[in-house]
Amino acid sequence: MSIKLGTSPDSWGVWFADDSKQIPWQRFLDEVVEAGYKWIELGPYGYLPKDLDKLRSELDQRGLKVSGTFLFAHLEEPDAWPGLEKDLMGLGELLAGLDAKFLVLIDDLHTDWFTGERIKPERLEKDAWKRLIETTHRVATIAKEKFDLRLAFHSSPDSHVAYEDQIEMLLEDTDPELVSLGQDVGHLAYRGVDPVQFVRKHQDRIPYLHIKNVDFGLQRMVQAQEIPFIRAVEMGMFCELSRGVVDYVAFREMLEEIKFDGWAIVEQDMYPAPFDKPLPIAKRNREYLHRIGFG
Repeated sequence: MSIKLGTSPDSWGVWFADDSKQIPWQRFLDEVVEAGYKWIELGPYGYLPKDLDKLRSELDQRGLKVSGTFLFAHLEEPDAWPGLEKDLMGLGELLAGLDAKFLVLIDDLHTDWFTGERIKPERLEKDAWKRLIETTHRVATIAKEKFDLRLAFHSSPDSHVAYEDQIEMLLEDTDPELVSLGQDVGHLAYRGVDPVQFVRKHQDRIPYLHIKNVDFGLQRMVQAQEIPFIRAVEMGMFCELSRGVVDYVAFREMLEEIKFDGWAIVEQDMYPAPFDKPLPIAKRNREYLHRIGFG
């Protein structure tokens, strides 16, 4: 087993490129180092500097390396392609220049990011699903051929790839040479899926993990009352790694059994967060992971 452990701006309450509710990017980088991490994701494109030389200098000063980062888009919408392509080209060049390995692709939410109201159907019709798959392949091909990046698809609550059957349909419909999973452990648990069994079952398609945990009581309430993902985050759904429904000792043992060789990025959703909240949590999460054998 070989795990490259990292963290992300998401664990500091960062969801958007520019938002006054979010911690300044310099402070984020400084606190990542203080918390004991060596690998990071870049977060939303534009949160950290887009200038390659400036960003590389900031990372090198702190001894940080980049695993990859994500792109969000409504993948089933043809009109979304021009914006997605523009961000893909800029972000791909930045990631390649930083020797990153992964582009994490996420289908945008069918609920509003701020109100939580439903703005699209929860499940796609056949033609829309086909477009989602075609866009995924298109992004993966560009990422691989132009930037030598591997695409890792990230399922997410309130997206069109959220439930176990949707994730498995995505795996069935995509080319394994182009599309792997950037599997979020906490998001599996959020939708009632056993992460240990799921990752073991699909180990050949999972080189990249996001790790977070889920509050059991809130998880039951959110599912029963169909509370939107955004509201669930505000309620504190994603708790510290040592406290939730995911047994990370058992999860680590499973990774050892399957000889996992890849990245595990801590991503504890907490937008918005007071600026003094993330660092103590990041330290406790890092200490817990070290204690249970994540390195």
